[in-house]
Amino acid sequence: MAEITASLVKDLREKSGAGMMDCKKALQENGGDIEAAMDWLRTKGLSKAAKKADRVAAEGLVAVASEANGAGMTAAAVEVNAETDFVSRNELFQNAARNAGRAGLKNETVEGVAAAVGDELTNLIATIGENMVVRRMARHSVDQGVVASYIHNAIAPDLGRIAVLVAVESAGDQEALKDMGRKIAMHIAATSPLSLSSDDLDPAAVERERSVLTEKAKEEGKPEAMIAKIVDGQ
Repeated sequence: MAEITASLVKDLREKSGAGMMDCKKALQENGGDIEAAMDWLRTKGLSKAAKKADRVAAEGLVAVASEANGAGMTAAAVEVNAETDFVSRNELFQNAARNAGRAGLKNETVEGVAAAVGDELTNLIATIGENMVVRRMARHSVDQGVVASYIHNAIAPDLGRIAVLVAVESAGDQEALKDMGRKIAMHIAATSPLSLSSDDLDPAAVERERSVLTEKAKEEGKPEAMIAKIVDGQ
C-alpha cells in the first residue's frame, strides 16, 4: 500500500475541501490515488468541491486586458499567484497583475508574460516577502468581431478571482456582440462547463461521473429501481 504522507493528505484537503481525517481515510481506501480519493469523498457526500480539483492552492488574481484591432479585437486573461489572500489586496500587487494582463496581449505563452513582468515581480517579492508567479493565461483574437469578458467578484477594475473570455467572430454590431458575449461568459463562470455541447464531452468523463453519482445514490439509500433514472436526471 502506498504511504499516506501528510503532504498527500494536505493536497487532497485543498482540492476537496473535506476534513483532514476524511481525506486520510479516502487516501487509505484508495491506495494513495488522489483522483480515486476525490471520487470516494464525493460518493460519501464529504466533498462538494469536485470542480476545485484543478484549482491551485495559492491565492492570487486574474487580470483581463483587451485592445481593438481594426474590425477585430484581442483580449488576454492572466492569473498571477501569491501566497496569501492579503497580498491580493495590495495595490502594488494589483498593478503588477494588470501589467501581466497587458503583457498577455503581446505574448502567447505564460513564459513570455512571466519574462515581461519578471523584474516587477522580483522587486515585489523582495518588498512584500511572499513568492509570486505567473501561473497561467488565456489569449483570444478575432479579425472581425469581439472578445467579450466577464470578471466574477471583481475586487478592482479588470481584476478578480474568476475571469472568462468569449471570442465572437461576426460582422455585427460590436456593442451587441459584447453584450451577448458577456452574458455567455457569465454562464461559463457560473457553471464551469467541460465542453461547448454534450456531444463533445469525453465519454470517459461521463462514465466516471455516472459511476460517482450511482454510488452516491446507493449511499443515500435510494431505491435500487430508481437509481438509473436519478442518475440520468443528474
